[in-house]
Amino acid sequence: MIKIFQKITLLSALLLTLGFTACDEYLGVIPKGEKIPETLADFEAMIRYEYGNHRVDVNQALILLNDQWVSPSSLSYYPLYEANYFWDESADRVALNNSDETTYYASYSAINAFNLIISNALTSTEASESEQKEVWAQAKVLRAMTYFNLVNYYADTYEAATASEKLSVPLITSADVNAAYTQVTIQEMYDFILTDMEEALPYLPEVAATVLHPNLGTAYAFYARVYLQMNNYDKALEFANKALDESDVLFDWTTYYEANKDLITNPDSYIRTASPMGFDYIENYSYRHGSTYYSSSEKSLTTERAASFEEGDARFLSRWKLRTVGADTYYYGTLQGYFNYGGITTVEVYLIKAECLARSGDVNGAMEVLNAVRKTRILPEEYSDLTAANTAGAMAKIIQTKRNELILTLTPFCDIRRLNQEGTYSITLSKVVDGETLTLSPESHMWTMPFPQGAIDNPGNGSMVQNVEK
Repeated sequence: MIKIFQKITLLSALLLTLGFTACDEYLGVIPKGEKIPETLADFEAMIRYEYGNHRVDVNQALILLNDQWVSPSSLSYYPLYEANYFWDESADRVALNNSDETTYYASYSAINAFNLIISNALTSTEASESEQKEVWAQAKVLRAMTYFNLVNYYADTYEAATASEKLSVPLITSADVNAAYTQVTIQEMYDFILTDMEEALPYLPEVAATVLHPNLGTAYAFYARVYLQMNNYDKALEFANKALDESDVLFDWTTYYEANKDLITNPDSYIRTASPMGFDYIENYSYRHGSTYYSSSEKSLTTERAASFEEGDARFLSRWKLRTVGADTYYYGTLQGYFNYGGITTVEVYLIKAECLARSGDVNGAMEVLNAVRKTRILPEEYSDLTAANTAGAMAKIIQTKRNELILTLTPFCDIRRLNQEGTYSITLSKVVDGETLTLSPESHMWTMPFPQGAIDNPGNGSMVQNVEK
């Protein structure tokens, strides 16, 4: 863990020197000059530091899912990309993962900042007690969200029967350099996440200062995500309903498509249109960056992945267009701007609710929720209500819709791991490459990502064990 703390120390020094200046005018943080953080505004500015503390880089999960197209040059240059993209179970990903460290170190740098807020916000100056508790609570939610991402990336998925036996990730609650830590079990990590949320909930506002600051809707939506991952469908449904009571707005992609149709459908144009999925996306409960953290275009999709979207899906049609460049044919990302790949949106909560209703036996209710989402996505000339005769039929439609809606985020990776562990709705990925059929089975060890070698080689004031052999 020495390497973690070296990176965190550098980040902390930069934050203090720059006065926690954010890089985007949207958030409007004013530089304060060189100073030691004392006021609540000093600590709250760390929440606004979006590029350092709100980055959810899960690139290898996206590659494993084949949720993005990877160029032949990248595959040949990065052996870890190639191993995950082609589901090479013989590859030693532990040995190959000696440089792909962003997921790990960016997450722990953010956790360090949240730990610093949690340790000091309640005694900070120039603020009322209620203001102190609000920032303290928001840091707790963000820490819980970051640990959830880590445990669902580097550890096996949650299973009640084994969660107390299997290790997860290092649990660090102090911002002190070289603080002692423990690599806790999966159950201990989930208990910690739920405790953070329970302690934070009473002090969260209904409306927060920015979309980076968690509010009640954020907390309820995240609770729903956590309980779904734990297979606790009653609690997931309870919190999904609470989140939707706070905000249930869906973006109408059919309207967006019609407004940009001439450009979208022009076969000779690859000019990008503005992304609506940035800071002010109406579906946002919270905003966090994905693998990229600056204004950019979306990742391209493979033709196989694109084929899984519904006919007339305006959200898909507005985001990707078939393109051939030399020997490569793929679906080119046609939006430019910011994308909420790491936060939580209303559509995810709708689909959590749909799954929970289906599992409870309310198939009609589940399909009603699913169709409420689809009406804002599927072009009117292609739309018809989906129906299901039973839970299995409803689940198949909900699972596929959710995979498409949350593409390029960590959620599909979490969902497939969860479904595979359960066994009832397991998913085997397959594709044909050069005439050979490749598959990724539900039992594959590749569903757990290896820790970076640097973290294992430099454990610092604790000890770490790899969670996967290769």
